[in-house]
Amino acid sequence: MTSSADKRRKMARGRANRHFDLSKVVAVFPEEKLDSILETVEKPLLLVLDGIQDPHNLGACLRVADAAGVNAVVVPKNRAASITPTVRKIACGGAENVVFVQVVNIPRTLEKITHQGVFILGTSDKATKSLYDFDLTGPTAIVIGSEANGMRRLTSERCGALASIPMSGKVECLNASVSAGVVLFEVVRQRKMLGERS
Repeated sequence: MTSSADKRRKMARGRANRHFDLSKVVAVFPEEKLDSILETVEKPLLLVLDGIQDPHNLGACLRVADAAGVNAVVVPKNRAASITPTVRKIACGGAENVVFVQVVNIPRTLEKITHQGVFILGTSDKATKSLYDFDLTGPTAIVIGSEANGMRRLTSERCGALASIPMSGKVECLNASVSAGVVLFEVVRQRKMLGERS
C-alpha cells in the first residue's frame, strides 16, 4: 500500500522532471546581447543579480524571472553562480526560457543601460522608499544583491533609486529569490494595470 508521503514524493519528482531536460542546451550570452534586447523590446524588463552564489537561489530567480516575463537575467562572470544541472533543476524550465547574460562588470553595465533609457531599481532593506512608491511601467532593471551582503557599493551607486520591500513581521529581510519574485510581480501588476487603462 502506498502512503500519502510516497505519493507526494512521486508527484514532486514528476513535476520537477517534467520541466528539466539536460539534453537541452542552455545558452550563456555575452553583454552584447543586452544591446539587441534594448534595441528590439519596447519596454524591457531585466533582472540583475549582483553576486548570487547559491545555485538554488539562482535557479529560483530564473524560475520567477521566466514567470514574470523578464527579457534577460544579468549576472557577473566572476564570483557568482552560473548555469549548472542543479540550477536548471531548481529553475524548472526557467533556465531554458530566459536569456542569461554574463558581464564582466555589473556597475559598468548598469551605467551603460541607464544611458539607453532603462530605469535601474535596486533593492535594499536600508532604502527609505518602498517598492510601491515607484512607477515601474517603463524600461526597467531590477537589481537584487547577494545572499550575505546585498548589493555591492558600486552597484548600489549606479542604481537610479533604491527600494525596500515593506515587512510586517519580525524577519528583517527576504531570501534573494523571494525578493526578486515580489519586485518582479509588482512590475507585472503595474504594467497590467496600465494596459487595462489604455
